[in-house]
Order: sequence, then structure tokens, then C-alpha cells
Amino acid sequence: MRRSKRIQLGLATVAIVATVVGAGSAFTASNTVPGASLGQGSNTISGYTISNEAHTINAANPLNVDAVTFTITPSTATTVKAQLVSGGSWYACTNTTGSVSCATTAPQATTLSANALNVVASQ
Repeated sequence: MRRSKRIQLGLATVAIVATVVGAGSAFTASNTVPGASLGQGSNTISGYTISNEAHTINAANPLNVDAVTFTITPSTATTVKAQLVSGGSWYACTNTTGSVSCATTAPQATTLSANALNVVASQ
């Protein structure tokens, strides 16, 4: 009788171990790894030419510069920003086929502080 209980106990242990091992291998077999891309490349960066710069002075207060306009070549720039004070605020600009206009009122640019025209552009 003792021998039959040992065999039953042994068979039950083997069944439990087989179930655990089978479940573990089922979990690892279901792993998926998505595809990924990796690469390196380079491209040429060419500059823009700025010409015909003009400032719009505020009529009520001639110390304020309300806008700056200029021509950009090539005219395909989709994002253009301008700066009138080195290290100062950047102003968003509108490019209409090479004719660029930038409002310089927020914050207000002044003739006393304006010391540069820095332009960044990209397409």
C-alpha cells in the first residue's frame, strides 16, 4: 500500500512539473520582436542669401521697430525667423515667394537695441 501511494505521489509530482515546464515554454514561445531600422546618411547644407533689408519704424514712437522685411533666395524656405538683437528674441516671419516680413512687436524691438539682422531659414 505504501508503494502505491509513493507511485501516485511521484506521478502527481511529475505531472505538476510537466505542467509548469510546458506553461513556461509556452510563454517564451510567444515572444515577438518588431522590426527596426538603423542607418547613417549625409546631405549638403546650402545657405540662403538675404537682401533688400528694410525696417518699419512706428509712426507714433520712432524708437520702436514694428517690422523688418527682406528678400530671401532661394525663395523656397518654409520656416524663417529673424533676430534684431544679438542674443535677443527670435521673431516668426512670413515668406511669400521670397518676400519675407517679420513683425517685431512681441516683444517690441527698438532702434536703440537693434544691432544685427540674424536670419535662420529651412525648407
